Amino acid sequence: MAEASHDVAHRHEPPKSFIRKYIFSLDHKVIGIQYILLALSAVIVGMLMSVLMRMNLSWPGTHWPIMGTLFPTGAPGGVMSAEFYLSLVTMHGTMMVFFVLTTAPQGGFGNYILPIQIGAEDMAFPFLNMMSFWVTFVGFLVLLLAIFAEGNATVGAWFTKLGESAWAGGSGTVGSIGGWTQYAPLSALGKVAGPGQGAGVTLWIISIAIFCVGSLLGALNFITTLLNMRTRGMSLMRMPLTCWAWFTTAVLALLSFPVLLGGGILLLLDRIAGTSFFIPGGEYVSGALIPNHAGGSPLLWQHLFWFFGHPEVYIAILPGMGATSHILSTFARKPIFGYRAMVFAIFAIGMLGFFVWGHHMFMSGMSPYSAVAFSILTLSIGVPSAIKTFNWIGTLWGAKIRFTTPMLFAIGFVSVFVAGGITGLVLGQTSLDFFFHDTYFVTAHFHLVMGVASIFGMFAATYFWFPKMFGRMMHEGMGKLHFWVTFVGVYAIFIPFHAMGMLGMPRRYSNFSEYEFLKNSHGLVLFVTVAAIVTVSIQLLFYFNFFWSMFKGKKATDNPWEATTLEWTIPSPPPHDNFAGVVPTVYHGPYEFSVPGAPRDFIMQTEPEGVEVTAGLGETSGNGGNGHKH
Repeated sequence: MAEASHDVAHRHEPPKSFIRKYIFSLDHKVIGIQYILLALSAVIVGMLMSVLMRMNLSWPGTHWPIMGTLFPTGAPGGVMSAEFYLSLVTMHGTMMVFFVLTTAPQGGFGNYILPIQIGAEDMAFPFLNMMSFWVTFVGFLVLLLAIFAEGNATVGAWFTKLGESAWAGGSGTVGSIGGWTQYAPLSALGKVAGPGQGAGVTLWIISIAIFCVGSLLGALNFITTLLNMRTRGMSLMRMPLTCWAWFTTAVLALLSFPVLLGGGILLLLDRIAGTSFFIPGGEYVSGALIPNHAGGSPLLWQHLFWFFGHPEVYIAILPGMGATSHILSTFARKPIFGYRAMVFAIFAIGMLGFFVWGHHMFMSGMSPYSAVAFSILTLSIGVPSAIKTFNWIGTLWGAKIRFTTPMLFAIGFVSVFVAGGITGLVLGQTSLDFFFHDTYFVTAHFHLVMGVASIFGMFAATYFWFPKMFGRMMHEGMGKLHFWVTFVGVYAIFIPFHAMGMLGMPRRYSNFSEYEFLKNSHGLVLFVTVAAIVTVSIQLLFYFNFFWSMFKGKKATDNPWEATTLEWTIPSPPPHDNFAGVVPTVYHGPYEFSVPGAPRDFIMQTEPEGVEVTAGLGETSGNGGNGHKH
């Protein structure tokens, strides 16, 4: 006889007060939803900025009355200045990279799903979990404050009282003009460096430093939870690939965010304490010598930033890879192809991500020998990425695919990840990067492989786990319309971006009409803008579907997708302590689909009876540690 599959444990009652239950909650599920709502708020700001950027590029010099009203200094008469455009670029990138692509996949879905998938009642440190969200939220507010500190004269005057250089505001921009990378010495000099470089940069640095602290708290919690709180029978090789992705992401965050935090503190000291970590001697700005600085290295900031910056790419994309693997297997009704290879590929991608930061600096004058080393390491990341891609295709091959909305977004993730990844092989070669580095080719590459792919992973996860989180289904018709318009839209935006890059169109320029060699490309610029507006507009349908379905969606069963992992063994939405005081025991791997001789086409991880899984099936199918003997 099989041993009992569950033990009864003490059941924790939910908190009674509204504030403890929904605001300062210690429940990982509520905190996960808070992270998701924060990302949904941040992405609205980021998308609006991208639309404003496209409008300025397509119709330069146009008078937009509302812009003149809101930003009379940065857009006098409703015409956006070049500095205003650059501040949009900076704040768009910062908002999307930190408060959307980093926040939602890991803090949102990871917080909500990981403890349930490993059979835990909560995260290891619930109070630390709550703190990680609220620290992140404060960082978000500080970044928003940077917009008002530079964009509003009254608010800017308040900050100017704190210091004429590092805190000067009211320049009319919507923050810094230094890009989301904030390259020194531009970002280290203060107001003298240009509009937005006073309070805009200072608040940017403080915001990102706060964000780093919140991310470190979360990373410690994820690692401890996964290593110490797995339920009985949940060996490492029985974990869903989502858990491996969140774990690897947490390790990346733990190792990379301290470097950015340290660099940010040094940059802040250069601005307010007169140090010279990143400011060299003999620096001239607008014909005037910058006094009292010597010995700093602007390249030091690039090394510190990109040592964080390239792992950040994988912090954004790895959770999407995990969710995609999980969803593809579920709706292909097949075990994931090569489970163990997928696990090792996730770790290989994460590890190699720490050795390739130099490819962002090929233009910095580094030694050709160093450039060759970074180039070889960069191209080597294509190996584990290709393993994952071919295993995704192997999972789909010959399958009876259920084309649900989450499945469509998971397949879309594979498509845009491959499309963006191929251009990474181009940019990883120094001779080609010299030409493409400052063009729209790079913009297209990182938007596809980091931005769009990650967001497709988020959409897939949202449609997939929404029934578990809220007990209701999202509308399939609206979901599929959302997918197809978004899928076609992102290719209509970023494929032309590649063409623009090959034409030599420089990124971060606010106006191309004055360049003779680019005048014939205006039709392409206009086409991209229309595609961007349509793509952004269809996201309103997603927002409606999301919030409408919370209250009016069709009631979901406990396991509407006929999936196998632990979150689908409990009610929807889950009780406060997840398993209602019953400790689950795991007997199978996470992807037991289409097992020969089974009464159904799937076997739950907790099923002790029924079909004995053929010995060795886990090895041949790559399903990781199934075939529990009983």
